[in-house]
Amino acid sequence: MALHVIVGAGPVGTATARLLAERGERVRVVTRRGTGPEHQAIERVAADAADADRLAVLTEGADALYNCANPQYHRWRTDWPPLAAALLTAAERSGAVLTTVGNLYGYGPVDAPMTEATPLAATGVKGRVRNRMWADALAAHRAGRARTTEVRGSDYIGLGGNSLPMMVLPKVLAGQRVFLPVAWDAPHTWTYVGDVARTLVAAATDPRAWGRAWHVPSAPPMSMRALAERAAERTGAPAPRLIRMPYPMLWLGGVADPFARELRETAHQFAGPFVMDSTAASETFGIEGTPLDRVVDEMISGLRAPAPAAR
Repeated sequence: MALHVIVGAGPVGTATARLLAERGERVRVVTRRGTGPEHQAIERVAADAADADRLAVLTEGADALYNCANPQYHRWRTDWPPLAAALLTAAERSGAVLTTVGNLYGYGPVDAPMTEATPLAATGVKGRVRNRMWADALAAHRAGRARTTEVRGSDYIGLGGNSLPMMVLPKVLAGQRVFLPVAWDAPHTWTYVGDVARTLVAAATDPRAWGRAWHVPSAPPMSMRALAERAAERTGAPAPRLIRMPYPMLWLGGVADPFARELRETAHQFAGPFVMDSTAASETFGIEGTPLDRVVDEMISGLRAPAPAAR
């Protein structure tokens, strides 16, 4: 039975752990507090993943090491470098395939659908940090020190996290106005969290994936307005009231709010069309993006489910 080590227990780390456990694999989830999904095949370990020696011990004998970590948005510049270095060191020492959850920040503003061949031309802090991480991992792979791959998704859709749909849909279902710096009618690629997990596992276990990056197979682009309207139609909620916040208001909001300040760098993702091409991964691994109607129904069910009783 193969051992898979997952660093991080956010939506993607949790989905990946559950997918592997249900397949009968041994799973070890590493977080600072020892959190993670409950399953008899999942071992939860409290450890600082930025401690390369400790992480290397935890990864010993593993087939794959998954980087599903996600430092606080405003701390990427300081927190990602040591964490990424420890993950790469652990992969080099253990021989586990380092499979990293990436994103599209590294491409910077673009005016065409993004493919894996799109230049990594970001000039912002977060994009440069992610590009440095990938450059280091790729250099280790090419030098024969490690086996590495990266799986990049667009903005997430699905339950959990602070993605845009998860900020918008609760208000739509409640009939409330939504005021955000978003071009509501622009086509946008949304990546389902479950599809990220499926692609991660495929990339970690298929030698064809190693040494390059892949885009997560995602459903055809859809505007945020169309998503909101579908949710309203399915629940009988009023027609969504979606208002675009002027960019200067976002800039001013960032003066006092670190999270809003960091959104300035990625504002282009919601200012116009933002489309990702995932043909390569679909053709290589046989994975198709989950239809967005199914994801919207899942989100509605989750948002309407009663909160679990306190223990």
